[in-house]
Order: sequence, then structure tokens, then C-alpha cells
Amino acid sequence: MNSLRWVAGTAALALVTVTSPASASESDPEVAALKAEVAALKEQLAKIAAKVDAAAEKGRDASKIAGEVKWKGAPEITGGGGWSFKPRGRLQYDFATVSTPEGLVDRGLGFSNELRRARLGVEGTIPGGFGYRMEGDFSSGGVELTDAYLVYKDKGLTLTFGQHNNFQSLDELTSSNDGSFIERAAFTDAFGFQRRIGLSAQYTHGNILFQGGVFTDNIDDLGNDENDSIGLDGRVVFAPVLGKTQLHLGASIHVNDLGDNITSLRYRQRPLVHSTDTRFIDTGNITFASSEKSFGLEAALISGRFHAVAEIHRMDVDRTGLADPRFYGAMVEAGVFLTGDSRSYKEGYFRGIKVKNPVGKGGMGALQFNVRYDRLDISDAGVNGGKQDGYMASLIWNPVDYIRFLVNYGHLSYKDAAIIAGASRDYAVDVVAMRAQFNF
Repeated sequence: MNSLRWVAGTAALALVTVTSPASASESDPEVAALKAEVAALKEQLAKIAAKVDAAAEKGRDASKIAGEVKWKGAPEITGGGGWSFKPRGRLQYDFATVSTPEGLVDRGLGFSNELRRARLGVEGTIPGGFGYRMEGDFSSGGVELTDAYLVYKDKGLTLTFGQHNNFQSLDELTSSNDGSFIERAAFTDAFGFQRRIGLSAQYTHGNILFQGGVFTDNIDDLGNDENDSIGLDGRVVFAPVLGKTQLHLGASIHVNDLGDNITSLRYRQRPLVHSTDTRFIDTGNITFASSEKSFGLEAALISGRFHAVAEIHRMDVDRTGLADPRFYGAMVEAGVFLTGDSRSYKEGYFRGIKVKNPVGKGGMGALQFNVRYDRLDISDAGVNGGKQDGYMASLIWNPVDYIRFLVNYGHLSYKDAAIIAGASRDYAVDVVAMRAQFNF
């Protein structure tokens, strides 16, 4: 506001010059009165300038509070001091067909479709390094809470309290928005990898990521008399960048005390798609289980348009008075973009891609082809859940950011399956599935 004061002073000086006679004496009463009026005018202009300064400063504070709005699939509002707010969600609709093994009575196979996920929530940051996320899934007709947590970040340290993913698998931690297939590797569902209520810590030091936490049950299981488990999870990741290649090497451990009220434990899995309830591989109820322990190894790389992933997990079940079974799950995957795009990676898992040449801007979007071998073995120590070998392929088209269309094919070969087809427990099924997806 210095310019306003300069104008005021100049105006006053001009007024004196114009109204004062050149021959007037300094002692002339009229001159003295005029000078007093000019002084009063300058004082009044100074007060006006001060008010304008205050109004301008108030306006600047208001602009800091209002912040700015960015578009990330949905509006993200960022304010001063560390505040931010963003709605988030996803919509996934699946169509699938599963062949029926010869000799098997109808088990709800054939064509199926479902609203796989319909999530809506909010996330943001709070001054002081805090943040939050809450999201519910409406696909089942009710509301199922997925993420519901408070987070604190300070440089390389992140503390999280509430319902969130524990640290058991690269494929599990990668969002369903960004996976290479409609469903994750078979062992992730079969072994019960899911969000749980807990307190966890994550620390990043250079290329090394440490994660660990203590967890209890999923929030939807609270109040169930059979659910009073408590577990410890830990994961370490080494993720160096060699030239233009991102590497990922990880290991995880999970120890879960099932509590005193658990009567049985069960591991099972659907044939690639979620829209059928048929499980060809199923341990049934494993009685007298007291605890479970899983160990996992992960390896992955991203090099330009190409990526590759391998994981193996072992699940040990401790039983009272009976033999302890040991189960295995593994997957090997490779994929390539037929366009010039690439998968992204951050903090120990894959992230969504940024389409280089989207539809509507002269491009055709991003087109990706993937293959996967998926193994699950849940037969051991008198528990005959069966073995599954899956041979799968997928084609993914992202026309623009936030929209995906997926087509999957799977040939699933079973040995000692939990369901008998005719007189045999050894057979195969073919699966074709499609998904339309929007997320923000």
C-alpha cells in the first residue's frame, strides 16, 4: 500500500502548491489554516490506507483458507497449513462364464455377473502430519467398511491406526484398480489375506522399506464370539533402481493367534472369478486350530513397457492334538504394454498407470497383455483340500486415466479337488471373464 500513501502525499503537496499564493507569508493566518487542513487530510488518507492494507491482508488469509482445487479423477481441495480433502471411489462390474466339468451336477457355474465393487469414501490430510481415509463398499447391498484409519507421517516414518491392509503380499497390497488380472493370485484369498484393525508402522530408508504391525480381526467380524484373534505382521522390501529398471525384492511374515473361541479354520478359493460361489478347492473345516503362520517371498521388476512378478507363500497351521498341515501358494506373472506405457511403482507395490496417449487426444489409450501361472496346494497332514494349477492370460485397455476394461481367460487344472465330477476328482475348467471399471 506504499503507492497509496505516495499518492496521498503527492495530492496533499499539490493542493498546497495550488492553493497557496506564491507571495503569502508563513505567518499569514490563511496559510496556517490551510496547512492545518492539509495535515488533517493527510491523516485521514493514512487511516484509509491502513484500512485498505488490513482488508488486503484479510483477503490473503481468506485465499489461504480457500486453497486450490486440483482434479485427480475427482476434485482434491488443498488448503493452507496442511489441510486437504478428496472424495474417492471405484465401480467394477464383472461378467464371467465358468465351464462345468463332465459328470458334475450343476453347481451354479456357467454365466454369472456381479457388481464386484462399488466403493465410496473420502481421504485427506490434517495439519501436523496427520491424515485419514474412510471408505465403504456398497456392492453387497449393505455397507461394508474397507479402509477406516488415521495416519501420521513424519519424513520416512508412517504410523497407521484403524482398519487397513497388513503386510502379507505384493499382489494383495496392489490395489484392485491396478492389478493385472480381475482377481488376485489364488493364495491371497485362500489364506485369508484381508484388511484388519491394527496399529502399524512403516519406515523408508533409501531403497529399503520396513513395515510391521499388530492386528486383530476385520471390522465386520467384531462382536462375533469366534473372532478374538491377534496377529503380528512384518515385511521388508529392497527396491533399487538400476538404470531404467525398477527392482523389487521382498519378504514377509505373519503370525496369528486364533484365540480361545475359534472352533475351526477353513481355506478355499473360487475359480479365478468372484461371481461364482463354487469352490473346487476347499479344505473344509480344520478343527482344533490354535494359530497360523505364513511366510512369503516376492520379486518383481519394471523395465519400460515390460514387467514381471513372482511370489511364493507358505501357510502353517498349528493344531492341538493333531498333525500340523502346511500349505503353499505361488504365482509367476509377466506383462508388456503394446503401447508405449509402463506400470508405476511406489512404496512397495504397483500403482496405477498414467496413459501417455489417451483417447480424445489423438491416441488409442494404453493396451497391456499379461500371462500368469497360479499355483495353490491345500492338501497336507490329512487335510485334502486339493491342488490347483492355473494358466491365465489377460488383455487390459485403459482408454484414459481412471477407466479400464479387462478381458481374462483361465484354464484351471485340479487334482484331488474338493468336488467330485462323475467319479473323478481330477479335471479342468475354463473361465472367460470381463470387467468394466471406473475409479477416482
